[in-house]
Formats: sequence, structure tokens, C-alpha cells
Amino acid sequence: MTRSITYTALPGIPLVRPGDDLVGVIADGVRTGEIAVASGDIFVIAQKIVSKAENRYVYLDDVTPSDRAKELAKTVGKDPRHIEVVLSESTEVLRARQNVIIVAHRLGFVMANAGIDESNIEQDRGHRVLLLPEDPDGSCRRLKAGLHRQFGVDLGVIINDSFGRPWRNGVVGVALGSAGIPALQSIIGKPDLFGRPMQVTEIAVADELAAAASLLMGQAAEGQPVIHVRGFSSRAPINSASALLRAKERDMFR
Repeated sequence: MTRSITYTALPGIPLVRPGDDLVGVIADGVRTGEIAVASGDIFVIAQKIVSKAENRYVYLDDVTPSDRAKELAKTVGKDPRHIEVVLSESTEVLRARQNVIIVAHRLGFVMANAGIDESNIEQDRGHRVLLLPEDPDGSCRRLKAGLHRQFGVDLGVIINDSFGRPWRNGVVGVALGSAGIPALQSIIGKPDLFGRPMQVTEIAVADELAAAASLLMGQAAEGQPVIHVRGFSSRAPINSASALLRAKERDMFR
């Protein structure tokens, strides 16, 4: 049987500002794109617009850098105030070199710059940066509930962001948060083509869905931060994106 998954970028998504109703923004995009939303569909939403709606801005003029931030800034070559914000969102600094600092984020992610970004951000009364959502899985649950009220069907929601990866160049979309889908699926014990039981394989379902959506979202001025996904199905138990995080004691590279 032929299987397919369809990804569609919602048209006409405006610039999002603090306090905006993302459910309403997505509903408007659905209507503009003439998409008939059905049960089982998934919306992949760029982290940036979620953070903007949740007003996760920090103005650097309001930040006083610590001595540690000043010292790291010399190595990294960034504004010490920016480094201080990175430290405030992190539990551990793992690596630091010119133009990049790798940290363990307070949410458990191992990532560059604690996910703090300056691209595609309007500057209004001084230089500001944008933090990750306070609770990405919680944001997804709220968006899922709002979209259910809007469309009357059961949907999945993913918040995605771009991550670099060890040993590989380039960034790829990953799931920061999810709701209504099996973010991590174990197929341990299932037989392969020749009947041999799988021993260790787990599938990062939410990351794979997020990565494909990133191809449409783009990384620069594309302005397509919400992607509608149709055709994905799974009988695996639903869990949140936090299931994708590897505990430090199981991390062979820390």
C-alpha cells in the first residue's frame, strides 16, 4: 500500500508580537490556505513565533554581565551581556570557542547559545534577544487545546527549532516540544525483515516530523513559520518531546 505524508506551509502568517493569539493566527492561515483540517493532522510551529507570543524577550540594556560572562565573552567574541543571558538559561557550559558556546540548557537540551537568538527579531527600544519558551511541552498542550476548540478535531502540535549536531555540518529541525503525538517510539522487540528482533532502536518521531517541516519553513526571510502535516499515523503511545532528552548519566559524550 502506498503511503504519503503531505506538508503545507500556511500562507499569510503575520509578524507575531507579544500577547498575540497563535491559535487565531493559525486558524486564519488555515482559512487563507483553504485547508480542511482533519483529525490526526499535525501543526509544526516555529519556536520563534511561540517565544515572541509568550514575550520571551530580554533587552541587553537591562542585563549586567557577571565576571564569568565577561571572561567567556573574550573567548566567544560576543557581547558579555548576551553571554550573561546564555548563562542564565543554562545549567552547564560544555564548550566555548570563537562565535559559539555549547551549553546544557535548563530544559535539558544540549545546544549552542542556549537557543538564544537575534535573527528575524524586530528591534524597538534597544537591542534585544529572544529566549526559548519557558515550557515548550506546556506551550504545545495549550496550543493543541486551543486548536481543538477552533476546529473540533484531535490534532498534534510540535514546536521546532534548528539544532547543530555533533560530527555533522549544518543545522536540522528538532522538536523542542510536542503534544498529541508519540515523540519517541520504541520498536525494541519488533522483528526486522528476516524475523530478527530489534535490540535497541528507538525512533525520534517528533524530530523527524520537525526536520521535514523545516525544509518549508526555511532559515532566513521565508516567513513560513507554521506547517500543516497530513498523513502521519502511529499506534505508538503518545509521549511528549521531553522523552527525547537523554539523561546526562547515559550521555557517553559528556
